[in-house]
Amino acid sequence: MSTKQPKRYVEIIQALSEMIQQDDLKTGDRLPSERELSDRLSVGRSSIREALRGLELLDIIETRRGEGTFMKAPSSYRLVDLLLSFLLKDEKAMQDLTETRRIIELQALQLACKRITAADLDKLILLTSSRGEVSLEEDYLFHETIVAACGNTLLQHLWKSLVAFHREALKHATPNREDTQTHEKIVEAIAGRDAPRALRIMATHLEESPF
Repeated sequence: MSTKQPKRYVEIIQALSEMIQQDDLKTGDRLPSERELSDRLSVGRSSIREALRGLELLDIIETRRGEGTFMKAPSSYRLVDLLLSFLLKDEKAMQDLTETRRIIELQALQLACKRITAADLDKLILLTSSRGEVSLEEDYLFHETIVAACGNTLLQHLWKSLVAFHREALKHATPNREDTQTHEKIVEAIAGRDAPRALRIMATHLEESPF
């Protein structure tokens, strides 16, 4: 897997972040269009689109259909500067990023086994109702639902920030494929409030997870 693509990605996000600061954009302000950003930063529109998606996952901006992209209210949980400097300066950052994400997700799973609501459990069951291979997006939604069910907002923001960079870094790698049986076993353990079993299955699953 090439290490150049992820670095280029975070460089564009860094440039966008600097532009936002230079233009003194506030909550509710509209960002320039993708075309304007592409011209201003001298990068392709597809790269701008990917970077904007990353900023949206980090809860910095939001896209409103038919209106454009806007700044969101400041969040005390933002890790943009920390993650960018971490990824750009540390050669073993990808390994550390993966390890940290797994630690956070396993802790979130343990909490979810205690706190999950009927609505969240129904969503997990729905996500595991199909048969066959699990797509990258389906796998992401499955993990996101579990983390959200932990009831800890800070853990959720940490997880989303880490996964935003992790997914982009692995975009050019060939993902492993999981079938729904693994997800079903995790859901069964959560429904039964069996945290030790859920953690055992999830730990193995995260070693093979495609994102």
